[in-house]
Amino acid sequence: MQRCLKFVKHLGSFGVEATVLTVDAAQATYPVRDESLLAEVPAGLRVIRTATTEPFESYKKLTGRAVPYGGFANEGKPGLLQKALRFVRGNLFIPDPRRGWNRHALAAVEQLLAAGEQFDAVLTSSPPHSTQLIGLELQKRHGLRWLADLRDPWTDIYYYKDLHHTPFAAWLDARYERQVLTQADAVLVTSPETKRLFLAKLPDLPSAKFHVLPNGYDESDFRLPSQFPTDCLRITHTGTITELYHIGRLLEAVAACASRHPDVPVRLRFVGQVSAELRRQIEGVGLLPVTEFLAFVPHEESVRHLMAATVLLMAIPDVPRNFGILPGKVFEYLAANKPILCVGPAGSDADNLLQECAAGHALPYEDVGLMLETLEGLVAQWRINPNLDLPVISHERYSRRALTGQLASIISAS
Repeated sequence: MQRCLKFVKHLGSFGVEATVLTVDAAQATYPVRDESLLAEVPAGLRVIRTATTEPFESYKKLTGRAVPYGGFANEGKPGLLQKALRFVRGNLFIPDPRRGWNRHALAAVEQLLAAGEQFDAVLTSSPPHSTQLIGLELQKRHGLRWLADLRDPWTDIYYYKDLHHTPFAAWLDARYERQVLTQADAVLVTSPETKRLFLAKLPDLPSAKFHVLPNGYDESDFRLPSQFPTDCLRITHTGTITELYHIGRLLEAVAACASRHPDVPVRLRFVGQVSAELRRQIEGVGLLPVTEFLAFVPHEESVRHLMAATVLLMAIPDVPRNFGILPGKVFEYLAANKPILCVGPAGSDADNLLQECAAGHALPYEDVGLMLETLEGLVAQWRINPNLDLPVISHERYSRRALTGQLASIISAS
């Protein structure tokens, strides 16, 4: 959502007038909502909201649970009911349960076109990947130039196997994916590895059709000065994290470092969803007394937590094909200008980005020795000066404004 919001926030300054077509929030169901971001919608932007048809209210009543996060991050180990519902999701709702919005969205576009509206391009952003089928249909009906923005892989997403597709459902989903990648006039992806993944599946497609347009940070979100703590070395993580992110070894290294250097108070802060299993791991290594858990907070407050950290923690899920996972928050981490501890595969897109910006490097999941060595280096620096903010700013190319400029060029290309 932030990706689309930031695009429309800056497109006007590049001479592109946007119309946003979205769902009526009163009729949709989401895991979390951040009303504070409404303040960033540009004045005068035309936003058209439509009805939708989706099964999530029935899901909540049947299970007594919240709507699942991406990758089922808030569900833990599934029971029989959860597995059955995932089977239903994977086989009756293809590509996904949000597809019920499509007919409402298409009807709204048809009304605009019937009234004489003209559009130079249509941009569809996903997940949910069912949204891409709207672009596919509009191109078929009206020949509109279509940009498909895929923020994540489709049939190669790491939790895809958890949807228990039958062979027919898997075939149909892959067919939709192939149609979108083949028919779209341009495909936008967020990492080089995702581009390589799609091209490997469809090698006959021209490489120039795919544009790597990563997520970024909004400069206006980072106007507050750094407020690094002087009474502790605080390691902060924001967002959702589960045992899939495999930070157990890092937790062991943090505990060992704290034991070796009792004169430097090390603290952990998690802002957002943390799985029950990961909380147990934190308790198991003895870090619970120095760990703070904060529930979901509005984006502005999340940024304040970044600025109030000594070091930032991120992790790449330990799943197949994770070299292209480049979380949107890594760019906000970079904008905070703090050292970044990244648990994940060496040589991945995230690792390359951090090294490019001199903000850190990947710490492989099992390399507790490298983790401890890195932590002790930070402790040594903290003893000299608790301000570990990076001395050089090298991430300007990833500002939302700069990236929207690239998008505007793609939109205007003939």
